[in-house]
Amino acid sequence: MLRFLTAGESHGPELTLILEGMPAGLPIDPAGIAQELARRQTAYGAGGRMKIEQDRARITAGVMNGRTTGGPIALTIANKDWRNWATKDIPAMTTPRPGHADLTGAIKYRYRDLRLALERASARETAARVAMGALCKHYLGQFGARVGGYVLAIAQAQADIPADMPYEQRFELAESNDLRCPDLAAVERMRRSVWECMQAKDTVGGVFEVVGLGIPPGLGSHVHWDRRLSGRILAAIGSIHAIKGVEIGPAFANAGRFGSQVHDEIFRDAEGRLIRKTNRAGGLEGGITTGEPILVRAAMKPISTVLNPRQSVDLATGAAAPTTYERSDFNAVPRAVVVAEAMLAFVLADALIEKLGGDSLEEQRPRFAALSRAHLDDLPMDNAPWRFGFDA
Repeated sequence: MLRFLTAGESHGPELTLILEGMPAGLPIDPAGIAQELARRQTAYGAGGRMKIEQDRARITAGVMNGRTTGGPIALTIANKDWRNWATKDIPAMTTPRPGHADLTGAIKYRYRDLRLALERASARETAARVAMGALCKHYLGQFGARVGGYVLAIAQAQADIPADMPYEQRFELAESNDLRCPDLAAVERMRRSVWECMQAKDTVGGVFEVVGLGIPPGLGSHVHWDRRLSGRILAAIGSIHAIKGVEIGPAFANAGRFGSQVHDEIFRDAEGRLIRKTNRAGGLEGGITTGEPILVRAAMKPISTVLNPRQSVDLATGAAAPTTYERSDFNAVPRAVVVAEAMLAFVLADALIEKLGGDSLEEQRPRFAALSRAHLDDLPMDNAPWRFGFDA
């Protein structure tokens, strides 16, 4: 129902985004897109590129008089750094950097210079994803849903977040510092880890969570593998640069427990609502939303570009050669949170549009109000024997 494409290179003139499938009538505020783009650029340990770029999205199609038309939305984000590269000769790049797409890109596309892989594989592309995510977040907001995120760990420094701390409070506290962590005591430990890595001319990775709130039950499906919302979320978050692990809820911790310690028991409250007192499933059962918060955790490896040269092979000569440093971040984990929010918002918006149907926001509002909920009144049972009826 909803799909997007990005185009552009790290040091090309601009990034381009096309988002197709957004219903007509959605009011668009460019300031909201600008705010998300600014969040992506904020982190302690970010590289020099963030001091050059001041990302702004220019909408060129699909929005007229401040509202979506139902047609594809197109926008561009200019690369200010492009002018520093536009008229200079680019030195040959023939030594692949471990951890990057340099070597694999050359193998796949038969590149004769490795920079052709670097330019498109660069995480600069995520600026377009964040602009897209801003539109999806705004759409979800029309139905009372929200997506946010925060850092759990950088290197060995881990946050200790009380289990009962509301997610809204976590989001607010995370935005109060440049490590995007809601545990303010852990922020200083994380800052020290990043500082030590910078002194060592190295990089650090970490772990973060993104959360979808107010998502109604019944989105996704169990009937086909590619319609399971859990799979779509895992793929979307895993597609982000340097993300090497994704789990829904505390999945890896659950794997070491008995089933009786894992599954979220179902209770009925006084109003007939079916509720859960835990959310170990991360808001999804059978690839379908339960109505509980969608909880996704991701592990980001340390950025591959390090100031200390790594050993490699010069493809032009066949001789052993050290890598050449390309400007990059020391710590990109807080910035990755914003990209992951965008990707989760995209998948959830897509699932909601799929569920509601219709071509305009006006059509979708009453359909949303009529959605089945986890309530006994919405779940009439025949409570009678029956047969499959298949031919023998």
